[in-house]
Amino acid sequence: MSGYLRGVVTTADRWPVPGAAVTVLGTGGQQLGRTSTDGGGGFEVPVPGSGIVTVVVTAAGADPRAWSAAVAPTGVTDLGVVLLESAHRTELPEPGRWTVDPVHSIVRATARHLALSRVEGRFTRFTAVIDVAEQVERSTVEVTIEAASIHTGSEDRDTHLRSADFLDVERFPHLTYRSEAVRQVAPAQWQVAGYLTIRDITRPVPLEVTYLGSGPDPWGGTRMALTATTQLVRRDFEINWNMGLPGGLVVVGPTLRVDLDVQAVREDPVS
Repeated sequence: MSGYLRGVVTTADRWPVPGAAVTVLGTGGQQLGRTSTDGGGGFEVPVPGSGIVTVVVTAAGADPRAWSAAVAPTGVTDLGVVLLESAHRTELPEPGRWTVDPVHSIVRATARHLALSRVEGRFTRFTAVIDVAEQVERSTVEVTIEAASIHTGSEDRDTHLRSADFLDVERFPHLTYRSEAVRQVAPAQWQVAGYLTIRDITRPVPLEVTYLGSGPDPWGGTRMALTATTQLVRRDFEINWNMGLPGGLVVVGPTLRVDLDVQAVREDPVS
């Protein structure tokens, strides 16, 4: 008789890892089973017998992972999500000036609509610079976003968002963010404290940042990648427009979730 081990291999930020090797070893080190993950990172490997085994997962560009698991004599033992880390996620980026690549970066805002679903918009024109200091906690971030570049997939909605009811882009053409402090909270997790200005109103806004690592790109440069997220209360920036509905519901929720997916290129130091 044999049981099965099943699971899904992902990166730390939950992207599937296809082609990862999954090996199952017995207590004496003998190989009991081996397979590779599919396009979605999933795997299922038969294991003869039952008891304690060692599962080893390896993939290019990631640190190998090994742990013990108990296999039932029949049926499927679900290992759930297996996270693979990579050493480059904990190696800090080189000090210097890093310019955000807008072609490979996303600034996204999401609002609740009718308390039922979500509406997402993206700002398509922005500039940002990350100055990484020798002492990383002294690093700084500056971002400028063109308010009129908001795009939600609906021309009528975009026009309304650009109006005085929301961003009022004629009077306030830019949104800006400037950091004040940076601190590490986990090996790849950072918190940036800073100030966001919308409609000429400035409020403190923290960013929860996940550092994804750095390395060479195909064009001879060096890139780093990160994600960041925060949540804004619309009334803090006097963006109060809404419509009431029966039952106490409103058209637009009171908060906005902001998500950033960032690639930044290191500028060559001046010789």
